Amino acid sequence: MNIKAVSSNVGKALLVNALFMMLSILVSISDGLDEAFAPLVTSFLITSILGAFPLVFVKHSKENSVKDGYITIVIAWLMSFVVGMLPYVLYGGEFTIVNAWFESVSGYTTTGSTILTDIESLPRSLLFWRSSTHFIGGLGVVVFLLLIIPDASSFKLRLSIIEVSSLSQYGYRYRRTNVPRIMLSVYVGLTVMETLLLMLAGMSFFDAVNHSFSTMATGGFSTKNASIMHFDSPVIDVIIIVFMILASMHFGVIYAMFIKKSLAPVKNSVTVYYLGVISVLSICVTIVLMSQGDYGSFGKALLDSVFQVVSFISTTGFGNADNAMWPMLANTFLLIAAFHCGCSGSTTGGVKADRMLIIFKEIGNDFKRRLHPSSVFRTKVDGHTLDDDQISAVSLFFVAYIFVFFIALMGVLISGVEISDAFSGTLASLGNVGPGLGGLGTMGNYASQPVFAKIIYTTVMFLGRIEIFPALAILHLVSNSRKKAAGS
Repeated sequence: MNIKAVSSNVGKALLVNALFMMLSILVSISDGLDEAFAPLVTSFLITSILGAFPLVFVKHSKENSVKDGYITIVIAWLMSFVVGMLPYVLYGGEFTIVNAWFESVSGYTTTGSTILTDIESLPRSLLFWRSSTHFIGGLGVVVFLLLIIPDASSFKLRLSIIEVSSLSQYGYRYRRTNVPRIMLSVYVGLTVMETLLLMLAGMSFFDAVNHSFSTMATGGFSTKNASIMHFDSPVIDVIIIVFMILASMHFGVIYAMFIKKSLAPVKNSVTVYYLGVISVLSICVTIVLMSQGDYGSFGKALLDSVFQVVSFISTTGFGNADNAMWPMLANTFLLIAAFHCGCSGSTTGGVKADRMLIIFKEIGNDFKRRLHPSSVFRTKVDGHTLDDDQISAVSLFFVAYIFVFFIALMGVLISGVEISDAFSGTLASLGNVGPGLGGLGTMGNYASQPVFAKIIYTTVMFLGRIEIFPALAILHLVSNSRKKAAGS
């Protein structure tokens, strides 16, 4: 491992965190130096020193490998989790060490689960930091790092190949070095647009910024205990639905749509499939609510159904209704949405619509091959024929995802969590969705979960956010290093 290169790049990632801590300090100052001022200033100084140290005292190295890229990704995320929990730990209250770790990991991975039972009691500056972890994590710690690294750097190309999923390249062939800038322009542009619209709909500037950070990161942290239900506004519900969908779509599609001033890019097969899944699930939930729920108004049932389906499938996790009060069948459809998740090239976690579409297409082709053994059927996405390696990669990810889910589920059950909470909590954590069922639902929290369960939840949050393979690559590298050491 090239320690010089890794430490230098991780240091840059930490300085990104320090920047947002400074913004949180400014919020505290504007509120007359609230209770979070000292914790934020201390955290800012520690993070700045940790970030600047390798840049000042470690000699820069141009020799970087793919292995260094994987290590940089994992360490940058883990160090962000550590510095991100500092303001919580120093503030105290409900933030024990484990709870602060949970809130930090949940924020950066844009999962949106919380251990807080009274969100509105926190100072605004700490709430802003909480939302900022979403904003940083939504675009990705490493994508921010890619924006800092010079274009001419060979390491930037290696890192972008690892961090930006190949699935996000289909149909939108931008140069890899341009991808971070495209993602940033869409990310920031939509955040500004949503903020303005939410303010016009009646939100305060502070609430609008925080909820826009959470929406575009598909995170779900709110400044209110009752989440979006607090505002009791159909207009706000609709605005957030639209931006949750946009945030969960391929950013290349959105960029192309604005550049070409046309809706043609939206007509690609992945987006059409994804919007179709949202429509079908929303209709199913609406029917269940009208037939088994307490909804007397079709319009209200439809709005709540669409909001919750989009919230779960986009992995945002906002709530405009308490799903713990819904029929089990309606919640089953929400769990399907939580497993499915949004599109590659967006801020969502989970399996991703791209992989699900490829899996369904490959299953269909397999049936055709069995019926017509002498014929050749190839899996295609928008006219692009997938080779066997690409299909195998999708299948391997799917198997790894299911394997991690069941291992984590067993661990949560062993810790003493009831099976429905364990199942939905594990699924929601691995998919970076946030809310589950019952006490872990849209109006619930993870405060009462056992310590061991919280550790498992945060572990799978991380694995879900980095899409498992970088972590497996690090384990493989460590295993090989030990074998070589033992052999020598």
